[in-house]
Order: sequence, then C-alpha cells, then structure tokens
Amino acid sequence: MSFVSIREVGPRDGLQNEDPVPAGAKVRLLDALSATGVGRIEAVSFVHPKAIPQMADADEVWAAARKNPAVHYSALVPNSRGAERALKAGFGEIEVVVSASETHNQRNVNRSTGESLDDIAGLIDLLHGAGATAEVIISTSFGCPFEGDIDPARVLGIVDRVVADGADRIAFGDTTGMATPRRVQDVVGLVRDRHPDIPLLLHFHNTRGAALANILTAMRMGITEFDASVGGLGGCPYAPGATGNVATEEVVHLLHDMGYETGIDLKALIEAAAMAQEIVGRELPSGVLKAGPRIPF
Repeated sequence: MSFVSIREVGPRDGLQNEDPVPAGAKVRLLDALSATGVGRIEAVSFVHPKAIPQMADADEVWAAARKNPAVHYSALVPNSRGAERALKAGFGEIEVVVSASETHNQRNVNRSTGESLDDIAGLIDLLHGAGATAEVIISTSFGCPFEGDIDPARVLGIVDRVVADGADRIAFGDTTGMATPRRVQDVVGLVRDRHPDIPLLLHFHNTRGAALANILTAMRMGITEFDASVGGLGGCPYAPGATGNVATEEVVHLLHDMGYETGIDLKALIEAAAMAQEIVGRELPSGVLKAGPRIPF
C-alpha cells in the first residue's frame, strides 16, 4: 500500500482568507487537527498585522496550541523579520512564497519576482544557519488572474534559481484554481526532468472543480505530497465567491477508497471540518462534510 502525505493548511492558508476569528477558536481547530493523524500542519504565518490582520495573533495561537510530537508543524514567512519570529517561536520548517507571475508578485508584495528571489536567497541562508529547512512556494504556477497562462519554462527558471540557492523543498501553488491535468503534466514534467531529486509538493484550489483530478494526475507522475484544507476552508481573493483550497476530507476519502494510506482518521477529520464550519460561521464547500463518507462509519 502506497503512502500519500497530506499537509493540512486550514489553520493558516484557510483562516487567512476568512473573516478574523478569535485566537481561542484557532487553537481549538489546530488542536483538533493535530489529533486526526495528519503528519504535517501549516500552523500560522508570521506577517505584519496590517498586511494580514487574520494572522495578527500568530504568536498567541502557537504558544497556546498543544504540539503533537508526531506532527511536523510549519509556518509561512514573508521576509527575514518574519523568519526570525518563526525561529524564535520554535519552528524548524519554514515556507516563503514567490509568484511565477510578475504582475501577481508586484500586487502581492510590491516588488518584482527577481527582487523576491534575491530576498529568498538570503532568507534560505538565514534559516539554514539556524538549523531550519526552507520550502519555497511558487504561487500562480499554473496560471494568473492578471496574466493568464504562465509559461512552464518560467516556473522552471524560478525552480532553477531557488534550488541553486539551497531550497529544501519546492511547492507549486494553484493560487486561483487555474490548474488542469494537462497543465500539471506540463509543469511537473518539465521540473522533474531537470530536478529529479528535489522534493515537490502541490497545492491545489478547487475553484473550478479540478483539484481532485489534478491530484490524481500528479500522483501518476510520482508526486506523493499535497496540501489540503479542512472543510475546503479559505477562498480565492481574485475569484470572488469561488471555493478555495481542496477539502482535506475529500482528498482523504478518495485516497483511502483507492487503497492509499494517509495516516489520517477520516471520522476525526470530518469532525474537525464541522468545527471549522462552526468557527467561521458559514457553510463550507466540502461534499464529504455535507454528505459524509460513501460508507457510513
């Protein structure tokens, strides 16, 4: 039986796109997810509160959370100051983002992609010097709401740069759900041919209903690490009204039926999804949360 690793991103990427919720509620959700058997959780991001007020209480939330020693927790940072905060908080796995789309990068962080890559090179050195790992997330890898299609060769060029600078892992972000199986094949195939050994993780949104198909396509190409968000928590800021991250319980439900192992207790995960729905006060898009598993527990 093959193992597929799921990183739960609801506490960070999911809640970051929702109306702010109290720190205590964030801790409850994080603790519930830590008890589901999921092996990796993106817990918080250390960003300036003016930029993302939803994460203003990151230090408080992380300090109060019960840390399950079986779980690898990671944090997202925008720059060296955020990295220093994450390191001080005790994180050893840290993520940083750059956009494949020049326009998206400018609108997101008010700098060019090249400038962001220069900063990331220094940040990687900072993290490695502190004994932490650096994951580089390349957002808009499969398309951009401003520029349209992104040439896979551009994505490859960014991978070339960050691998040369020492990145430990690369993640491809489907920022507004523009990925399709064909585009997954194009990007992953090109990168795998050039960098067969660098660990790859894929982050799909379900904006246009293609996330599960994209995951299966990537799995056929040998990818075994994916992001997902409990309940489908989160949204697409550039696609108003659209669903955001693929729901973790939908991914787990499908993989288990296909004979793959994830280490995750689906019943506990659905209960966590119900908690997430209660916390944000709106109906979440997960079909498995609404209908339950195909065979009742």
